[in-house]
Amino acid sequence: MKPSRAALLVAAAALTPALLFTTPAFATGSTATSTTATATSETPVDDMSEEDLRIAILRILANKDSGKAVVREANKALDGTVEDMRNFLETGYRLAQAEDDRVAIFRILYLANKNGDKAVIREANKALDDGSPEALRAFLETGYRLAQAEDDRVAIARILADPTISDALRAAAEEAIDGTPEELRYFLEVGQYKVDS
Repeated sequence: MKPSRAALLVAAAALTPALLFTTPAFATGSTATSTTATATSETPVDDMSEEDLRIAILRILANKDSGKAVVREANKALDGTVEDMRNFLETGYRLAQAEDDRVAIFRILYLANKNGDKAVIREANKALDDGSPEALRAFLETGYRLAQAEDDRVAIARILADPTISDALRAAAEEAIDGTPEELRYFLEVGQYKVDS
């Protein structure tokens, strides 16, 4: 039975406080980093020795961005046979990464619903509806950042629509609205409060 999106959102809500720090932080200028480490050298997986397979998997485990599913499946592969390690590097890693990406997107979706971020909600749902590992990864690497920027521009436009804001805040908002996604986020989280202080 396939879990419903509502049940997954509830689970994400429960996990959010403990896992919040694994979502991308735009205020610091970083975006979701790809956890797809180079699993192998130029040598095809079928031609790798047992030692090379172990090293490739250990490199994946050493990546600080590896999620729980990747760690779980990598450890299973290391505890298994040479064929298990090959299977992990050929397909298991990609599927485990997709599982971790799906969890990350549900966390993002939960926060976006709380914040009313319509573009993020729309794009996250598109990625989840597609469901392919590539669509999930693309959302985390670029789609989230761009959708959040769209929502941030709307939030800044609302600030500008307020006739009671100070001239200094209006000037700062007008400058920020044409900025990068990181500048938009910074203005909303920090900059707007510095102007009037």
